[in-house]
Amino acid sequence: MVASKKVSTSFAKMIEDVRRLCYIYFRLMKSTGTFTRHRTKVQVHIFMNEKFFDLKKEKQDRMINASLKVFAMNGYEHASTDDIVKEAAISKGLLFHYFISKLGLYSFIYDYSVRYIMLELSTGVSPKETDYFKLLDQIKFAQLQVMKNYPYMLQFINSSNDEIVSEALVETEDKRSVLPGQYAQIMERADLGRFKKDTDVKMLTKMLEFTADGLMREQFMNGSFQPEIYYKETRQYFDMMKTLCYK
Repeated sequence: MVASKKVSTSFAKMIEDVRRLCYIYFRLMKSTGTFTRHRTKVQVHIFMNEKFFDLKKEKQDRMINASLKVFAMNGYEHASTDDIVKEAAISKGLLFHYFISKLGLYSFIYDYSVRYIMLELSTGVSPKETDYFKLLDQIKFAQLQVMKNYPYMLQFINSSNDEIVSEALVETEDKRSVLPGQYAQIMERADLGRFKKDTDVKMLTKMLEFTADGLMREQFMNGSFQPEIYYKETRQYFDMMKTLCYK
C-alpha cells in the first residue's frame, strides 16, 4: 500500500513537471514576442498567458478537455470558441484572457497533448520488451492512461492529421513528427523472428493502426466511447492477429 502511494505521488509529480515545462516554454516565447523556427524560418506570435498554469488543476483540465473535444470533432477551421467556453463552463472573456486567439489555444493544446502522451509512453512502455504484440499492448495501455484524464486527446491528435488550414499546420509543424517518431522507435525493438515466414509486418502494423483508429472514431461518433472498453476491444484484435501471425 505504501509502495503504491509512493508511485502515485511520483507520477503526480511528473505530471506537474510537464505542466511547469509548458509554463517555462510559453513564458520564454512571450518574453520575446516572436520566435523563428530553424527549419521553416516562420515568425510566429505566441498568444498565451502563462498565468494559466496558476489556475487550479480542475479548471485547467476543464478548459483543456473542452478544447480537445471541440477541435477533435470539428477541426481547426470549424471549431467554435463559443462551443469551447460552453463545454468548459467558463466565460469567453476568461478563455481569451489566457489564450488571446483561437490559434494560440490550438497551438497550446497540440503541444500539451504531445508532451503528455510522450510522458505516458516513457513510463508505460518497457525499454526491455521485444515482443511485437506486447509492445503494441503497452502503447495502447499508455494511451488508456492518457484518455482517463483527457478522453479526446488521442482523437484530437488523430484528427489533426487531416488538418488543412495552413496557419494551424504551420503552428504545429515542428511537433507533428514527434509522436510518430516515438512510436516507430518503440516498435523497432520488436523481435520479428517470432512471425510466420510470409507475414508482412509493415502491412500488419498499418492494418492494426487503421483498426484501432476506426474503433475510436466509431465509438466517438455514436457517443459510446469509454477508454477501458476501447482498450479491451483493441486487445482482442491484437490477440487474434497474434494467433494468426506468430509461429
